[in-house]
Amino acid sequence: MLCRGTCQPFCRSLPDDALLECFELTDDSCIKVQESQSEVVKRAIKEHHKAVSGGMLLKLPFTTIFEYLQILRLIATSMKIIGASGMFYLAAAVSDFYVPWETMVVHKIQSASGPLDMRLAQVPKMLSVLRNEWAPQAFCVSFKTDKEILLEKADTALKRYKMHAVVANELSTRKEVVILVTDNGKAYVYRENDHSDIESPLIKLLVDKHSTFINA
Repeated sequence: MLCRGTCQPFCRSLPDDALLECFELTDDSCIKVQESQSEVVKRAIKEHHKAVSGGMLLKLPFTTIFEYLQILRLIATSMKIIGASGMFYLAAAVSDFYVPWETMVVHKIQSASGPLDMRLAQVPKMLSVLRNEWAPQAFCVSFKTDKEILLEKADTALKRYKMHAVVANELSTRKEVVILVTDNGKAYVYRENDHSDIESPLIKLLVDKHSTFINA
């Protein structure tokens, strides 16, 4: 899992500030889990350790666009050996523009020199590189979000970048409904009930799509 400050696996049911809200000090200055949070904390710890010890979860944090692309390349080229059994779930919202490394200042920008004039460069479109060079046999899923041209952008990603599936989601409704776009059409995915996450039915559908892809 390549991540930058995102919601972590098995932590979705915890409070936003879990460290401060789930624990409390005892009279003898020891730390214990608050009774009201004990079950969700135990479940999160149990599931996390099971995934890590079973070799099912490896979290790799990144900060800059440079780190993201370099680590993504390392992951992709390492997974190349497993061919079609690999899946990329590319949910990170990568900026379209960045400050080139060679133009970055070393120290604080001084206001005495007047207004700041900054020139940004376009972030290279690496999805096609991932598909064609780094891991050409892997199953790739990307995300698009733009209310006005949502499905158009999803169709473009399928064709231009050769994605196998695109999850089209609007920021305002992404926890309730998303649209899975593939060459075979569009499938609406809804949250099953008020106590579940939309990721559950979405992942089930993607696993089915991936299995079909492997066996094709």
